[in-house]
Amino acid sequence: MNILKRITVDPEVCHGKACISGSRIPVSVILDNLAAGHNREEILKSYPSLNPADIDAALAYAALLAKERHIAL
Repeated sequence: MNILKRITVDPEVCHGKACISGSRIPVSVILDNLAAGHNREEILKSYPSLNPADIDAALAYAALLAKERHIAL
């Protein structure tokens, strides 16, 4: 998936959490905002260095993780 090139994991950045490439914005922050009901426009306004493709990448990354793990609810 080319969109996942927008995600990086670097132990020197944000303690190794998955972030949007070239930023210190963790994927989890984007997902938390979406889960809280914020729409794309609100997220982009709050984080001006993001673009819509970054939000798509965060969702694609989350979907891949969901396929790979089982979480006891």
